[in-house]
Amino acid sequence: MARLLACGQGCGHFMSRTNGNPWLSWYFSGISRTQAQQLLLSPANVPGAFLIRPSESSQGDYSLSVRAQAKVRHYRISTAADGSFYLQKGHLFPSLGELLTYYKANWKLIQNPLLQPCVSQKPPEQDEWERPRSEFTLRRKLGKGYFGEVWEGLWLGSVPVAIKVIKSAANMKLADLAQEIQTLKSLRHARLIQLHAVCSAGEPVYIVTELMRKGNLQAFLGNPEGRALNPPALLGFACQVAEGMRYLEERRIVHRDLAARNVLVDDDLACKVADFGLARLLKDDIYSPSSGSKVPVKWTAPEAAHYRVYSPKSDVWSFGVLLYEVFSYGQCPYEGMSNHETLQQIERGYRLPRPAACPAEAYVLMLACWKGSPEERPAFAMLQAALGTLHRCLHPTLT
Repeated sequence: MARLLACGQGCGHFMSRTNGNPWLSWYFSGISRTQAQQLLLSPANVPGAFLIRPSESSQGDYSLSVRAQAKVRHYRISTAADGSFYLQKGHLFPSLGELLTYYKANWKLIQNPLLQPCVSQKPPEQDEWERPRSEFTLRRKLGKGYFGEVWEGLWLGSVPVAIKVIKSAANMKLADLAQEIQTLKSLRHARLIQLHAVCSAGEPVYIVTELMRKGNLQAFLGNPEGRALNPPALLGFACQVAEGMRYLEERRIVHRDLAARNVLVDDDLACKVADFGLARLLKDDIYSPSSGSKVPVKWTAPEAAHYRVYSPKSDVWSFGVLLYEVFSYGQCPYEGMSNHETLQQIERGYRLPRPAACPAEAYVLMLACWKGSPEERPAFAMLQAALGTLHRCLHPTLT
């Protein structure tokens, strides 16, 4: 390393972002031949600007790239058996710095003067998640929700993905959108839908996730394949959702709209929670009981429906309703009641009845989720453990 960094006369220094060692201003460790050309031909550089970079085609060797008027020339710097460097055989140098010093003075040997190190123009920070919309093709509309449309699509013409298209900013708190997307990027769990990419510059905003081919859990349970499932299989869905919600609970992420329609199912009957946290992006006057059907009142805890107080415990209430959906094969909760009637009945102590396919032990957990006081409701960690135990009892072949 010392041989590489030995500096010839007139070479500037800058500090490496990785380890604090003094790197030379002419050495660019992480760029390609094309990137070197773009840098050297930029307005900040003039003919005679140069840099050294690792060779792309020959590991262990280097390349000297020099601007010559409107083009860039590249010279291979080879490494000899004893570790010295050379551009031309017979001219060996113990360090790259000394090689540069020599060719600065004898530039006619390469027919290009070496006048000044390349001026680095640091590009703007590129978010690895941010992609141009042109990379995505919308193929089939899967549904429509509070936030826009959901499409099945292709990424770069080959990778199947789901694309949430947020068409209008009218009902969104745009100031929160970037922060919410940052939250999505930080969450990674087998029971949560995985974010693949975003297109957030301008409109429409795309939120691109993995594609779950069997669609949402509520619709799946209502179709013939779902209706053929036995209670242990239904309980398996409940366990998977509880596992995903436990992960969110541990990270203090509140879903706000947990329901079977926001759980997606794949070909192997794997379940994943979707749309976590997106409800907070709606303006308060849109996401409120006075707005009528736009609010999922029948899934919403009383303190959230009345006072907009959301917490992991309000998610627990919603999870109880989701359990009802699961064991009733996707039936709408409080069927025949309006939102207003539902809230009134809940305040009077009414609770949804036990579906026929629901084990008694699971119904006890559902009732615990619907305690009037949020503090009395169980945590998702407890629910996951209890449902897992019940699942193993009903499905003894599981380990």
